[in-house]
Amino acid sequence: MEKRNKKKTLVIGASENPSRYSFRAVNRLVGSGHEVIAIGRRTGKVGEVDILTGTPDIPEIDTITLYVNPSVQAAVYEDYILSLNPKRIIFNPGTENPTLIQAAKKKGIVTEIACTLVMLSIGDY
Repeated sequence: MEKRNKKKTLVIGASENPSRYSFRAVNRLVGSGHEVIAIGRRTGKVGEVDILTGTPDIPEIDTITLYVNPSVQAAVYEDYILSLNPKRIIFNPGTENPTLIQAAKKKGIVTEIACTLVMLSIGDY
């Protein structure tokens, strides 16, 4: 399998709780050499990655991987996600949002209903 370029990735729904998939994803992304920015409900750290709050301006995002349910996406992040103009949005299990998927596709953003951890483990990230 060809080695892909490293991708600047925004993890939305990051948590300091090691049992959360978002925590594992941040660590696996960093371990795979990707630049990671994390946003969560509370500030904190996952390894060396600071967890930010709110909707900071982050330029040149390749991939956004979501770990927040669709109701939170609609209330807080939907417009923000689209405003960042990522190349791709990954909807991890439980985050599928047909409204956001449709809006992203209209802007030419690739959407994937997939698991970031699985994608990393099989070399398909």
